[in-house]
Amino acid sequence: MSKGQLIAFEGIDGTGKSTQIKLLADYLRAQGREVVETREPTDSSYGRRIRELYVNRSTCTPEEELELFIQDRRLHVQELIAPALATGSVVLTDRYYYSTAAYQGASGLEPAEILARNNFAPKPDLVILLTMPPELSAERIRIGRGEQPNAFEQLDALRKTAAIFAAFTDSCICRVDATQSVSAVHEQIQHVWNELSKNAPC
Repeated sequence: MSKGQLIAFEGIDGTGKSTQIKLLADYLRAQGREVVETREPTDSSYGRRIRELYVNRSTCTPEEELELFIQDRRLHVQELIAPALATGSVVLTDRYYYSTAAYQGASGLEPAEILARNNFAPKPDLVILLTMPPELSAERIRIGRGEQPNAFEQLDALRKTAAIFAAFTDSCICRVDATQSVSAVHEQIQHVWNELSKNAPC
């Protein structure tokens, strides 16, 4: 392959994106594919600034926050995603521009405008959108992780974010019910990948 494939894992917090990325990466490597696992925000200076907002989002306006995400993604595309795709790797990213549209959209910005501002980023071949009720997501964060929800994980914000995710209609998006067992979710994602590999629509 001269061009790799980009798979983005999206969804509100607590849906198990990191777990499912690891499982799919292992599955793909067993098939002999080169796999690059990555995430957003990255570890760039922009990404580190974004993580500071987890504690206190009031230090930035929604517009400034959005600009941080866009600049972080520009670096991510230039330094990792585009080069990996050019060598034929499968890139699995934990969050991409749909998350920015959903989370910053929940802060009052226009999701369609956010997506338009990300037109420099490669379109994913597949988006795995993990879904679950926001109430369960918040419970998983508190009990499963043993953490207090951060500034992006408050229940009201999760509800608004989930509603925006639910409104996306791009054909590359495949919704997977994340309330199932880890193995059931993985099997469904595996099936979606196999269909994509045969050039079938997801």
